[in-house]
Amino acid sequence: MAGPLLSEMLTEILVPVAAVIGIAFALLQWVFVSRVKVAPSTASNGYNDHLLDEAEEDGIDGRRAVIKCAEIQNAISEGATSFLFTEYKYLGVFTVCFGAIIFLFLGSVENFSTKSQPCTYAKEKMCKPALANAIFSAIAFLLGALTSVLSGFLGMKIATYANARTTLEARKGVGKAFITAFRSGAVMGFLLAANGLLVLYISINVFKIYYGDDWEGLFEAITGYGLGGSAMALFGRVGGGIYTKAADVGADLVGKIEQNIPEDDPRNPAVIADNVGDNVGDIAGMGSDLFGSYAESSCAALVVASISSFGNSHDFTSMCYPLLISSMGIVICLITTLFATDFFEIKAVKEIEPVLKRQLIISAVLMTIGIAIVSFVALPSTFTIFNFGSSI
Repeated sequence: MAGPLLSEMLTEILVPVAAVIGIAFALLQWVFVSRVKVAPSTASNGYNDHLLDEAEEDGIDGRRAVIKCAEIQNAISEGATSFLFTEYKYLGVFTVCFGAIIFLFLGSVENFSTKSQPCTYAKEKMCKPALANAIFSAIAFLLGALTSVLSGFLGMKIATYANARTTLEARKGVGKAFITAFRSGAVMGFLLAANGLLVLYISINVFKIYYGDDWEGLFEAITGYGLGGSAMALFGRVGGGIYTKAADVGADLVGKIEQNIPEDDPRNPAVIADNVGDNVGDIAGMGSDLFGSYAESSCAALVVASISSFGNSHDFTSMCYPLLISSMGIVICLITTLFATDFFEIKAVKEIEPVLKRQLIISAVLMTIGIAIVSFVALPSTFTIFNFGSSI
C-alpha cells in the first residue's frame, strides 16, 4: 500500500475528476454527432403524406433524402418521448410509495445492538438509530431511481437523435456511419457510468457527515441506491419490451399480410411504433438496466469493504476502492474509444469486427494495469473479510 497522503489524494481527485471527464467526453461525442445536419420536419407529427410518393421514386436527391430521414426521426422521437413521459409518470408514483415502504419497514426495526452487543464496526459506539437508517436508505433509493430514469432517458434521446444521422452518413461510406453510431452509443455509456459514479460518490460523502466511521451503517444505507436503479430498470425493460413486441406483430400482420406493404416501410404506422418500442425498451430500458447492474455491483462491493478488517482503520480510500475501480474504468474506456473513432479508419464492413475485438483487447490490457495501480495505492497490505474469515 502507498502512503496515506497519496491514497487520500487518489480518492479525492480521481473519483470526481473521472466522473466529470466522463460527462464532458459524452457531451463532446454528442457535439460530434450533431455536426451531421438533418433538416427539421414541417409536419406537426413528424410524418407527411408526400413521403408516400417519394418512396416510390427510383432516385431521391440528397436534400429530399435528408428531409425524409428527418421526418421519420422526428416521428420516432416524438413517440418515444411521449411513451417515456407517460411511463415515468406512473413510475414516479411507484417510487414514492416504495420509498415510503422502505422508510416504514426500516424505521420500525429495532437495532440489534440495543439489546445485546455493540456493532462490529465500532465497538466503542452503538448502532445509529433505526429511524436515521430508514431515512438515509429511502433517500438513497430515490437517488438511485432518479439516476436510473435519467440514464434511460438520455440514452433514448441520443439514439433518436443519431438514427437519421447514421443513415445519412452511411450514404458516404461504412466508415462514416460506424463512427457516428459508435459515438452516439458512447454518449449513453459514458453518461450512465459517470453520472452513477458522481451521484454515488457525493451521496457517500454527504451520508458520512452523519455516520462518521460507521462504515457498515453507511454502506447499508447506500444499498438503497442499487435497489432504486434496479426497480426502474425492471419497469423500463418490461414496459418497453411489451410495447415493441405488440407493435412488431401489428406491423407484420396488418402491413405485410393484409396491406402487402414491405417490411419496415414508413407508410405503415406500426413500423414507426415498432421503432418507438425499440428505443424505449432496448435503449431506454437497457440504459436503466445497465445502470441498475452497475449500482448493484458497486453497492455490494462497498458492503463487502465495510465488513473487512480495515473497516476499523478509518481509511476512506480503502472503503472507496470499488469507486476507484469504476473511475479508472472511465479513463481507460475514454482512451479505448479513440482507437475506434480517431486512430484507425474503417473502410469496409469486414473491418468492423476486428475493430470491436481490438477494443476488447486494448481495454482488458489497460484495465488490468489500471486495477493493479489502484490496488497498490488504495488497499492495505493485508485485510480480512469477517464473514469468510479469510486473510488476503
